[in-house]
Amino acid sequence: MTAALWLASKSPGAPAALVERAAEWLSRVPGTGAASDHLAEAGRAALQAAIDSSGTRPAAADLLAADALVTLALEARAAEDPASLGGFAARVRRAGAEAA
Repeated sequence: MTAALWLASKSPGAPAALVERAAEWLSRVPGTGAASDHLAEAGRAALQAAIDSSGTRPAAADLLAADALVTLALEARAAEDPASLGGFAARVRRAGAEAA
């Protein structure tokens, strides 16, 4: 399943603005490899944008999108390859710390 399909399948009931923002970040990041990798990279990019902003309202939307994308990345990895979830989560955490 692609990252975009994963997002769509997990977003019923979520605020439309959040889903749109997360989908926008997915479209900005090249999707290579597993859906979990694409979702995580989009989450890292959204987090970096929030950090780099001047604290404006769009930064809050980027931060919420980053949170949603990383959560979905972890869910996707758990479905794709449960045995690798711990290592994947550690890599995602390091990438987020590097963004800060």
